[in-house]
Amino acid sequence: MNSISSNIERLDRDGSGFFYIVTEFILILLAFIVLYPLYFIIIASISDPDAVLAGKVFLYPVDITLSGFSKILTVSSVWKSYLNTIVYTLLTVAISLLVTIPAGWALSRKNLPFKKILMVYFIIPMFFGGGLIPFYNVMSGLHLINSMWAVILPAVLSVWNLFMTKTFFESSIPDSLIEAAKIDGAGHFRTFLMIVVPLAKPIIAVMALYYAVGQWNSYFNAMIFLQDEKLYPLQLVLKEILIAAESTVGGSGETILEQYRLATQIKYVSVIVSSLPVLMLYPFVQKYFRQGIMIGSLKD
Repeated sequence: MNSISSNIERLDRDGSGFFYIVTEFILILLAFIVLYPLYFIIIASISDPDAVLAGKVFLYPVDITLSGFSKILTVSSVWKSYLNTIVYTLLTVAISLLVTIPAGWALSRKNLPFKKILMVYFIIPMFFGGGLIPFYNVMSGLHLINSMWAVILPAVLSVWNLFMTKTFFESSIPDSLIEAAKIDGAGHFRTFLMIVVPLAKPIIAVMALYYAVGQWNSYFNAMIFLQDEKLYPLQLVLKEILIAAESTVGGSGETILEQYRLATQIKYVSVIVSSLPVLMLYPFVQKYFRQGIMIGSLKD
């Protein structure tokens, strides 16, 4: 208590005590705004649907029930789609890192031939797209329709992630280190594999997380290019389950009300089911995430 009082007195003498109090209050308020919706989804998913619809669920779950989880997890297509999404995500991350990291390193080199032309080539797709019909025609011409590669290949390279990787290499890998490797007789490939890649763990972790989250949450390409339900990813299956639950065509008023209750519960449960693996992945890369996310903003 004495140390706390002395700190407060010191802050008051500096004239900054009020500033820190206001700042901490704002940060706590922002944290509540971000965290409460996530907390509400959790308590709503295990609460009675009638209590959720009546607005009784606010700070704690009401009439706890796991019926929503049992309804989703007993559907065989959910487990199959879970496996599909895991395969799609792992392949996308692996291929994306094999493409993005070397490409980012190459673009970060000042002596890269035709560097300006390549930069323009990568920038144009960030602002202009060919549209859905040409996209579908390209995929059809490559005979990728109704195959897992129709989901994986379009997600392999993000230009934004490529530029983040380029910026990391420019700001974090000193030219003197590369010159020292050349003096020791290391070629381009050996320099990249033995020196650059070990120093690029932060950006590799961040890119892996970005690509994994993007592919895990993706459903549009699967909805357009896949016809076989056995190839559906998790997000598409959950979407169809939710649409089926929300369907209120026909039936008595009691049936419609029951469907509405089911749709309410499944809506929250599906968010948890689809987000849990990504939330479990984050702790393993978070130590690199803070360092990687500040790429290019500050330089020691």
